[in-house]
Amino acid sequence: MRKNEDITLKITDITSEGNGVGRHEGMAVFVPGTAVGDTALVKIVKLQKSYAYGKLLKLISPSDTRCDADCDSFPLCGGCVFRHIKYSEEKRIKTEIVKNALSRIGGLDIPVFPIMAGKDEGYRNKAQYPINGEGRVGFFAPRSHRIIPINNCRLQPPIFSEIARVFELWIKQYKVSIYNEQTGKGLVRHLYLRSSAKSEVLVTVVINGENLPHFEPLIEILRSMLGDKLCGFCININRKQTNVILGEVCKTLYGEGYLVDEICGVRLRVSPLSFAQVNHDMAEQLYTAAAHAAAPEGKTVIDLYCGTGAIGLIMASRAKSVIGVEIVPQAVLDARFNAENNGIKNARFICDDAAGAAAKLRDEGIKADVVVVDPPRKGCDAELLSIIAESFCPERIVYVSCDPATLARDLKILSGLGYRTLSATPADLFPRTAHVETVASLVREQA
Repeated sequence: MRKNEDITLKITDITSEGNGVGRHEGMAVFVPGTAVGDTALVKIVKLQKSYAYGKLLKLISPSDTRCDADCDSFPLCGGCVFRHIKYSEEKRIKTEIVKNALSRIGGLDIPVFPIMAGKDEGYRNKAQYPINGEGRVGFFAPRSHRIIPINNCRLQPPIFSEIARVFELWIKQYKVSIYNEQTGKGLVRHLYLRSSAKSEVLVTVVINGENLPHFEPLIEILRSMLGDKLCGFCININRKQTNVILGEVCKTLYGEGYLVDEICGVRLRVSPLSFAQVNHDMAEQLYTAAAHAAAPEGKTVIDLYCGTGAIGLIMASRAKSVIGVEIVPQAVLDARFNAENNGIKNARFICDDAAGAAAKLRDEGIKADVVVVDPPRKGCDAELLSIIAESFCPERIVYVSCDPATLARDLKILSGLGYRTLSATPADLFPRTAHVETVASLVREQA
């Protein structure tokens, strides 16, 4: 096999990144945009010692799991990787991804329950759009900072695309400067939108400065579009030359500086800097599954990486007490507000990183019955896992994960610390993308 060679390839598997996999002359060949069951003409574009990457040239025999891609930006924008296959097949693939990670990385032979799923369109309640030098709003193409303009993204509510178009016209009309990553000059960096289940919208403009000129006419246009559904307009100040989207300071220029949503009967205030799941309906399924696995009745629950407090507050009515831990100060303020606003008296929230707060609680002599962790994609570090297992010694651990590989790694570590994983349940919070969440339930082994 040679680079630029055209080969015929039968696709037999899919990677966790959404690439089809076939074998040619004993070597694995990864091909984006293919499906299990495809026979395809493929050009070899990258050749390594043990694998190759190919480009789909033509389908010789399409898989019966295929469907017509229904988005003009697919696959250019890189957000969706499964839009060319049926959703039933995507759910099967994601379940297998979780099973394989737990088995191969974690060494676990446990029940993996059917994937929890909901609607596969219009589910996203959050968008962070970069802006190019011409003032076009869009998405970064994969592995680049080249912007693909928005054309009614099917994962988001239609109002997001309408707001983006208005924003582009405002930039053009008032000649607002655009931030340049190379020079660090220019003002507007990102358009950041959030919406609630009641279709209220919080608009935030990320800027490389202290003030946003001509914001009044923009707000008036948004008010005419959204009416009372425009709950707030903010600026976020980020003057650092960095790829990090948000700065640490937000200013409210209209309405409220936050959005109010409701998950599993708990009202939640969500500020621009606070984490919240982007799929409201699936978040309810995910958190319900986490609460069931926790069995919090009469227990002390410690909720690490708690964000605005959703998981812990949902359990509070049944728990003896809830202690939430979050490193983002604004999120902690939101969590404390959410507890008070819902009349929840048995929850408190600590602003610290998870490992630091866990050590402080250990020093206070607090013993947890249940520990819930919902870490970022990198998972938990070994120090935190040791503190959880050896200092808190909870009866149960509930691990909510957004990455099957780091979940499997951490479950293997916890196995060595005396915790047995009972089961895992995948949850598709990001349909048509490569991402999949999982809730894992663990118990302490008896000495």
